[in-house]
Amino acid sequence: MKETKRFFLNGEEFFSNKMINLLNLIEYFNYNSSLLVLEYNHFICPKENWKTIFINDKDKIEIVTIVGGG
Repeated sequence: MKETKRFFLNGEEFFSNKMINLLNLIEYFNYNSSLLVLEYNHFICPKENWKTIFINDKDKIEIVTIVGGG
């Protein structure tokens, strides 16, 4: 039986029983990966690691998007 994982994205609680990596999450929520900074459990996560880090129970993910203006 698959274990349901509870995780937090930008302070909002989510549940999943699938194996999801950080890249899957970014794509699912339609973020522009070239314009964001991702924090995973209080550490800035480099883009090259997104495919190899899978979400676990109680993980905290913060995604900050960069917005231009002038």
